Amino acid sequence: MDANQPLHSILFVCMGNICRSPTAEAVFRDKATQAGLSFELDSAGTIGSHAREKPDHRAIKAGNERGYSFEGIKARKVTIEDFDNFDLILAMDNKNLEDLIDFAPVEQQYKVKLFLDFAANYEEAEVPDPYYGGAGGFKFVLDLVEDASDGLIATLKS
Repeated sequence: MDANQPLHSILFVCMGNICRSPTAEAVFRDKATQAGLSFELDSAGTIGSHAREKPDHRAIKAGNERGYSFEGIKARKVTIEDFDNFDLILAMDNKNLEDLIDFAPVEQQYKVKLFLDFAANYEEAEVPDPYYGGAGGFKFVLDLVEDASDGLIATLKS
């Protein structure tokens, strides 16, 4: 994030774009709206094997239980144009971060950050992938994403 540039758009990225990054998009959209902020938001994956699919039903269920909407969110793969189109690109884990930095044009690598760098209440550095686990993993992802979203909003408002 360049402190001298206004932030208009944020892309959330995980591997497949069906669990963590769509959850981050849904949660941040809701929290930003509640805070009176408006951004272009999207989510994507570093792989495209789930392209055009809706988010994982377990992510939707966990999010809906907390009042978040996944309406209109469909999986897609990160494109080179995303580095032009988004001011901030937030990776869910270190592997995503490395993949994004490797893919990004050198002059735009500064846009790529770890999402949980904005979290204040958890020691985790990465949002764990809940795909192969149970419902508790999706709820924990929500806890982390809510915390990081609150932290990012606080950062943007200061």
